[in-house]
Amino acid sequence: QVQLVESGGGLVQAGGSLRLSCAASGRSFSTYNMGWFRQAPGEEREFVARISRSGPVTYLNYVDAVKGRFTISRDNAKNTVYLQMNSLKPEDTAVYYCAASGSSGGYSMVGSYDYWGQGTQVTVSS
Repeated sequence: QVQLVESGGGLVQAGGSLRLSCAASGRSFSTYNMGWFRQAPGEEREFVARISRSGPVTYLNYVDAVKGRFTISRDNAKNTVYLQMNSLKPEDTAVYYCAASGSSGGYSMVGSYDYWGQGTQVTVSS
């Protein structure tokens, strides 16, 4: 069992930055692929970024809308995954969720993740 708690959301002006954190409890954090998703009002939850489990190669994946602006990282010693968000736009406004997956396939799909946090609100004003 893995419990995830997000933090770091808030209100920021367009062009600003935020760093989201997701603290995980439970065992074997390093063995999970970790993802960030977001959900705007009236929209479906969508994939934002993913970082692979610990291994000889670290895989990073991003949705096109955030490439070059967002960076996902993890600190296995702290059982924490981060999402650094720069050059924020109003369309980035959403509730952001972190998630953990024990499988490798379908990293952009909601159904591929086993555990979810409660979400943190990010609001970008124009």
